[in-house]
Amino acid sequence: MTHLSPLLDKNQPISQLFGIEYPIISGGMAWCSGHSLASAVSEAGGLGLIGAGSMNPEILREHIHKTRAATDKPFGVNIPLASPHAEETIQIILEEKVPIVFTSAGNPKTYTSALKEAGVIVAHVVSSSRFAIKAEEAGVDAVVAEGFEAGGHNGREETTTLCLIPSVVKSVSIPVIAAGGIVSGSAIAAMFCLGASGVQLGTAFALTKESSAHQKFKEYCVSLGEGDTQLLYKAVSPTRLVKGGYFDLIKEAEERGASIEELKAIRGVGRARMGMFEGDLERGELEIGQAAAEIDSIRSVQEVMADLVNGYRDTIDQMQL
Repeated sequence: MTHLSPLLDKNQPISQLFGIEYPIISGGMAWCSGHSLASAVSEAGGLGLIGAGSMNPEILREHIHKTRAATDKPFGVNIPLASPHAEETIQIILEEKVPIVFTSAGNPKTYTSALKEAGVIVAHVVSSSRFAIKAEEAGVDAVVAEGFEAGGHNGREETTTLCLIPSVVKSVSIPVIAAGGIVSGSAIAAMFCLGASGVQLGTAFALTKESSAHQKFKEYCVSLGEGDTQLLYKAVSPTRLVKGGYFDLIKEAEERGASIEELKAIRGVGRARMGMFEGDLERGELEIGQAAAEIDSIRSVQEVMADLVNGYRDTIDQMQL
């Protein structure tokens, strides 16, 4: 082990901020990030997040209780601020004294002050330096800079992680968490070289045994190759989708110039639940990151975490040769 290896330990700024062993955070993914995944990641030394985006307020409360029953280590909740339940979700988080909140898809000024006054540590997800600056001005403790490679909802700028991280690091004084396309220890090492203080992984944890996603969805995603996902739905809410089925409906509509109203009608309600949670691979919306092409099996969180840490340390050792 070299002198650089301790970057991936409790002495890292992000590890100290959240009180965790490794500065590795699981994405708060709708239909994937339930209590089983969140508690497993926290137990393995990272920070597990519950994805509130697919939960009504009382279901979220249940997941918070189950996470606490499974681990005494820090965990958090991810809240898409565009959710119709956002205000109720914030209230439950305050009532349940959740220690850490990640916000996304909205203005961080809306709830950051109230959360901070209650002693909550707040991070906000951004896709550009401009939004990172706004998040810092809103008072968040850290930003997650998520690149174009990521699954699900994505930035309109389509900036890759490799370009985004150094730009955001230069733009803010608070810690930067890198996200998008990170599924290996060597990728984590690359993010630290670019100035990140931690990493957030969605795809790598969405395809674990503890993820609440449907088994059919997981099996299909680990069979994907390079180029099997694409960013669509750009006129409404840019989203990275797996090709085939529902993807083809949206792509055809966009190519013939469908209106925003028609695109919304095709999407309808519950497509993501149908695909990722219920396993309907034809009619459901399948969201996953480009790096799914690097994953070929469904493993436990413990196995994934061990591989990430060991892969990081091996990479750093090789860099010192």
